[in-house]
Amino acid sequence: MTKKIAVLPGDGIGPEIITEAVKVLDYLNADMDLGLVFENGLIGGAAYDVHATPFPQQTLDLARQSDAILLGAVGGYKWESLDISVRPEKGLLGLRSELQLFANLRPAILYPQLVDASTLKPEVVSGFDIMIIRELTGGIYFGQPRGVRLLENGEKQGYNTLVYSESEIRRIAHVAFQTAQKRNRRLCSVDKANVLECTELWRQVVTETGKQYPEVELSHMYVDNAAMQLVRAPKQFDVLVTTNMFGDILSDISAMLTGSIGMLPSASLDANNKGMYEPIHGSAPDIAGKGIANPLATILSAAMMLRYSFNQNEAAERIEQAVNAALNANIRTADIYSDGMQKIGASAMGDAVISALKERA
Repeated sequence: MTKKIAVLPGDGIGPEIITEAVKVLDYLNADMDLGLVFENGLIGGAAYDVHATPFPQQTLDLARQSDAILLGAVGGYKWESLDISVRPEKGLLGLRSELQLFANLRPAILYPQLVDASTLKPEVVSGFDIMIIRELTGGIYFGQPRGVRLLENGEKQGYNTLVYSESEIRRIAHVAFQTAQKRNRRLCSVDKANVLECTELWRQVVTETGKQYPEVELSHMYVDNAAMQLVRAPKQFDVLVTTNMFGDILSDISAMLTGSIGMLPSASLDANNKGMYEPIHGSAPDIAGKGIANPLATILSAAMMLRYSFNQNEAAERIEQAVNAALNANIRTADIYSDGMQKIGASAMGDAVISALKERA
């Protein structure tokens, strides 16, 4: 059966890293007869330049008609002066909202070959392997009212609203508990219940939901402490579940523990496991066009797509093993390079993953 993938390269290094991920998928598609077909679309600044909007109707239609979405990155210096309503990031937020991609899965794994690339001591971080479950379509990023207003004294005031309903919290909690069931059965819910009423409700609903999963050990932690603990003793965690903004921040902290943000993939899923797959890093406009970006997070995102949306576990595992083999060959992009390694660019890293796939065919 044909599986249609909407490919949205986006801005900055997005086209470069997407090229490598599609190259890997093309190889597996031919080798394993996966039935994948690809159609490109515009998102972010690239879409604004053509359609004067970062999220054109054509892109939404393509996303809805596809079985999964593979996205590069959005944003860049070029569009920073635009009104916030049409900045590139609005395209990404629009996709998440319109497709109800409420569950963001962000695995953070330190490959043993990259222990020296981490900013923490090897004895602290070696073996680090967690999953962050981030609620993606609610919270302060989407809450209303929001904006900038003029006060009576003539001063401007910016405001955003942090809001979550019970049903929004409960559905992401179920995803988190079910994910914990498949791992080490430990779940830490991260909030700021001591000062934010919204996350006090979050803690209550997560606790209630946990009664349906007695085999999962549930703990709670304030977000400031969680940030500290990720740096102090990261291996105490297995699965974390948290709000949209807190998840955004904590997953970037986790990225540096793994050696580079260029290594972290993600999956954003709806209730039926239709998903959008993207690296968690940004568009990196400072290195765009230089061919030196790390495509591994995007390639690993493609593996997540095969696993979660298409139930192609064997194909996903082949990609993950090939990435591991490429790292074993002591080749590195600039972000994970250390003395004694061979420094290569994005295209060569994609080729190395394909070579590893061929060797294990």
